[in-house]
Amino acid sequence: MNFFQAIFLGLVQALTEYLPVSSSAHIRIIGDLMLGSDPGATFTAIIQIGTELAVILYFRHDIIRILGAWFGSLFGKEGKDFKSRMGAHNRDRQMGWFIILGTLPILIAGLLFKDAIESTLRNLWITVTVLIIFGILLWVVDARAKQVKTMDEMTWKDALIFGIGQMLALIPGVSRSGGTITFGRAMGYTREAAVRVSFLMAIPAVFGAGILEAVSAVKDVAAGNAGMFPGWGATIAATIVAFVVGYVVIIGFLKFVSTFSYKAFAIYRIALAVVVALLLICGVLHPTEVVAAA
Repeated sequence: MNFFQAIFLGLVQALTEYLPVSSSAHIRIIGDLMLGSDPGATFTAIIQIGTELAVILYFRHDIIRILGAWFGSLFGKEGKDFKSRMGAHNRDRQMGWFIILGTLPILIAGLLFKDAIESTLRNLWITVTVLIIFGILLWVVDARAKQVKTMDEMTWKDALIFGIGQMLALIPGVSRSGGTITFGRAMGYTREAAVRVSFLMAIPAVFGAGILEAVSAVKDVAAGNAGMFPGWGATIAATIVAFVVGYVVIIGFLKFVSTFSYKAFAIYRIALAVVVALLLICGVLHPTEVVAAA
């Protein structure tokens, strides 16, 4: 992978990360078409840091307020009993705990199934399958579910269900935002509320994965096992592109969901799955391409 190819993949990451279409699937597919090989989970995880930095910038006021309230609960600012420390009297404190709870499923599954996530689950036939399944689920759920719940009505149970939806995004093709949005809409959350929860809940999970993969990449490069990793200069440049373009996409996506349904994204997912299936059948794409040497 050269510098310009890395930049292009950073652009793809930014354009697809927040949409319920699976950025990891797009990186996997486009990477294979452009490079003849899977760019790898390491490169994908690191450039996702750029898009999450855009989330932090956009939601900085919410994040500062939630963090301040959460730390206040730890030190018993609203009371030293258990319920008070868990945010019983403050929604921002509760949201801090909800984000932690929602992060646990993807954290546990990511650690337990790391090898499968980086190899077996990147099979393009699996990607095709889940693109279709979750495309249909998103379409049906969004069309039939009520829009009655806001973030202020979230419960511990809801937070865990959101987290399970996010956990499924470890499979390329599910989509992190698509999983959380679909589960949120199924619980009756408004489209905008489901999207906002998706953004906030992704921050610790994506940053954690990116940092771990960055540490792993340093070790691999030092050992001479960099594979498709394009080098730190290209990776950092791709991450910056993902950050800048990602910020613009956040603004546009939030405006879109306040007016329109997710039907267009569902149709796109299904159409993409059909195209990828045809490319696999014709031999243009390879389902289990091994990461090649740079």
